[in-house]
Amino acid sequence: MSGSGLSKSGLARMRDVMAGYVERGEVPGLVLALCRRGEALIEPIGAANPDGTPVRGDTIFRLSSLTKPITATATMICLEECKLRLDEPVDRLLPELADRAVLRRPDGPLDDIVPASRAITVRDLLTFVWGLGMVIAPPGTLPIQQVMDDLELNQSPWRRTVPPSPDEWLRRLGTLPLLHQPGAGWMYHTGSDVLGVLIARATGQPFDQFLRERIFEPLRMADTGFTVPAASLSRLATGVADNGVDVYDAVADSRWRTPPAFPSGAGGLVSTVQDYLAFGEMILHEGRYDGGRLLSRASVEMMTSDQLTAEQKRECGPWAPYFTDHGWGFGMSVATKRQDLGEPAGRFGWNGALGAVWYADPVEDFDLILMTGCAKNVFTPPPIYRDFWTLAYSAIDD
Repeated sequence: MSGSGLSKSGLARMRDVMAGYVERGEVPGLVLALCRRGEALIEPIGAANPDGTPVRGDTIFRLSSLTKPITATATMICLEECKLRLDEPVDRLLPELADRAVLRRPDGPLDDIVPASRAITVRDLLTFVWGLGMVIAPPGTLPIQQVMDDLELNQSPWRRTVPPSPDEWLRRLGTLPLLHQPGAGWMYHTGSDVLGVLIARATGQPFDQFLRERIFEPLRMADTGFTVPAASLSRLATGVADNGVDVYDAVADSRWRTPPAFPSGAGGLVSTVQDYLAFGEMILHEGRYDGGRLLSRASVEMMTSDQLTAEQKRECGPWAPYFTDHGWGFGMSVATKRQDLGEPAGRFGWNGALGAVWYADPVEDFDLILMTGCAKNVFTPPPIYRDFWTLAYSAIDD
């Protein structure tokens, strides 16, 4: 990879270390991708399924939260076309979220509320400060957590509950009070699901159709969507738990075999390393791709810049330690200072709880993607992710 400035010895070391994770059984298989200065390397290692089917460059994986940057991109397209506006209240298109009430305290009863100080905006949804999100607490701890589960709002990416249609999902969500005043505190996940509904209403077409026509087709992401077609099921990796063994989503009865009632903008997509690399390169190159431009440079700059205030980072509950050296843009994380050899300041991207991770470094013109079928923690990256990033940066030889 002479044009990339990556050394052969460094790349060989990467293959050896990553193959070790497969040989030890920590993950059944993986596909890694590096792209520096437009020169790409895609390396499959191990098996995609328990029957030993080899992983390939076009193996299909569950993106989970790597869906969020794509949903943010779709939102920015709508903003550029003035179908939405950043600081416009969402009430016009999402009346279910108008006139919000807010819990006096997160662990309080659902009727102990005060009025919201202002309306929810598109910016609030993009930055996850709209007032509600994934509730991380032991079962039975918070009343609102139990109600969210009872309403099947589908917070967990590996739960097999079937969420309702987008309109019904939003109606149920609209019955809940917020945990924070709009704009006051960061809460993960759910804002991207709301954006999926908002985009559908703003454009007058189903969310999945909009993604296909405006993002996937231009970028030639043929294997990305909310469903795996029958002809492609042989390329779907089995979904396994963090131990690398227990199956949570087998190909034979995968929930991705049929179109979902609710196409989740927070975590519902499947894709391949090849497809996601096309998306990552578009973001890295400020909206440009081989066939033209998908987003303006201004849109990408906003997406990949820290949009949170210090107060919003403090008011984020169990995630506060993460924001010591990170921020949040639109649908993705932004590193605010170097954390490790492979985690420089300015790096942006995100982790998926079902085993997919993407980051890009504009200074080095570097895209890094790792996909496995193995579930991993989002906010505390496991050793396999950290080793991948370290080895990638250690291979730079210019």
